[in-house]
Amino acid sequence: MVARTRFDDSDCPVARSVDAIGDWWSLLIVRDAFDGSRRFGEFQRGLGVAKNILTVRLRALVAGGVLETVPASDGSAYREYVLTAKGEALFPVVVALRQWGEQHFFEPGEPRSELVDRRRELPLRDLEVRASDGRRVTPGDTTVRKVAPDTPEGT
Repeated sequence: MVARTRFDDSDCPVARSVDAIGDWWSLLIVRDAFDGSRRFGEFQRGLGVAKNILTVRLRALVAGGVLETVPASDGSAYREYVLTAKGEALFPVVVALRQWGEQHFFEPGEPRSELVDRRRELPLRDLEVRASDGRRVTPGDTTVRKVAPDTPEGT
């Protein structure tokens, strides 16, 4: 078995993010949590993933602070998985992947799911990346700059 490469100490935010949630099962679990899944059985039925794989992924998402377990909402002895603030912050990532998939992997008229605003029942506008002054930016408009590590005051 090949050892998994870890990026949790990388200086790249993308690499660290992929290390935390880059596994496709983990990202689909997060997607299902946004869609209202809370219990192990709901995730398992919705994803069709093997129980052992789901167990490992849920534990990793809890350990990484993306999900937390809480007492079951119906008062039973079960525990439920809910998104933390860190997990909810993945919403734009999931929306971006959804919109990218809609644009590149479906033929016109092909059946698919659609994410809509509850208030108006309309599809969301496409996400756009904007500069601090509000301009829309493309990859060619950006560059990666290394940030110096924080130093303690007085040194």
